[in-house]
Amino acid sequence: MFTRDPSDVDDAVDVHASVHDDLAPWLAAGFVEQRRENRYVVPTTTSSSREPPPGVSFITADAVDERRLRQLDDELRQDVPGTDGWRWEPHDFRVETWESPHFDPEVYVVAVDAGGRYVGIARIWMRAAGAHLGFIGVARAYRRRGIASALLGRVFGVLAARGITEVTTEIDVANVASRATIEPLGARVLGETVEVVRHRIG
Repeated sequence: MFTRDPSDVDDAVDVHASVHDDLAPWLAAGFVEQRRENRYVVPTTTSSSREPPPGVSFITADAVDERRLRQLDDELRQDVPGTDGWRWEPHDFRVETWESPHFDPEVYVVAVDAGGRYVGIARIWMRAAGAHLGFIGVARAYRRRGIASALLGRVFGVLAARGITEVTTEIDVANVASRATIEPLGARVLGETVEVVRHRIG
């Protein structure tokens, strides 16, 4: 159960909330901190448009195999605080991806190795409020090769060419790798969100 009011608590279920301001009333109501995220704004013009490393190419999400992309998404989420353990149902993944009103294949890009394995994702959602970086991730065996930076360069370059100068995103404060990718690009912290939970009684 999610709530926006610390007094609106059902003791029979776990109650979750996202707190953007004063944490004290939530802690006083018996909630405990579960995780923290920083909210960022990132300029699109500071990311280099470098090519992917040798043996890796990029394709847009309208040209990928749906099952393999879903499996990669599941794999990458295991290393993201707050989404580890997640597994998509096929129907839900389709609805939340290709059928989403925010989907734009030009800024949803997948890295593919020479053998055809999907190894990385950069995903921008084109929301009414502005472009939002929903995800950037690379499979463990392919990290530290510059793939994530090249993926960001690709999708940010598309946005910059459209005149879109910045994107927003959220990153868990414990996600050191993602912060190390985003923060050198001139990212500015807009604020912080704390996820809290009060576990059911009994």
